[in-house]
Amino acid sequence: MDRREENPASWDRILLEGMVFHGRHGTLSAERELGQPFVVDIELRLDLRPAGLSDDLTRTVDYGEVHRRVKEIAEGPPAGLTETVAERIAAAVLEEHPTVEAVRVKVAKPNVRLDDTVLAGSAVEILRLRRDTRSG
Repeated sequence: MDRREENPASWDRILLEGMVFHGRHGTLSAERELGQPFVVDIELRLDLRPAGLSDDLTRTVDYGEVHRRVKEIAEGPPAGLTETVAERIAAAVLEEHPTVEAVRVKVAKPNVRLDDTVLAGSAVEILRLRRDTRSG
């Protein structure tokens, strides 16, 4: 069964798209020394009905808090892999926002050089569900 059929609230989403940060992640020494832009998109799945009906910020997720946390991770301690940056972001969102049922994180590096070719970019996208973080 599709998760959306199981829980219609999982259809609700908060999207934060095109957040650009300067990070020092990568496996090459130049990436760590010079840094480069990272573009992060986040999709939060949660029931937005309580916030929509009450017009109360405490009944939803404050985008500003999520943005600040993503910035700390993207501009924080270097990781070798883009996958690690995405995992750190997903874990932080699920840990700090208990109403979030699932989080999709896309971390992109624009203008990636592979050998003598420059790509428009590379990206990693992950989806983590709250049930994946519970023990048992």
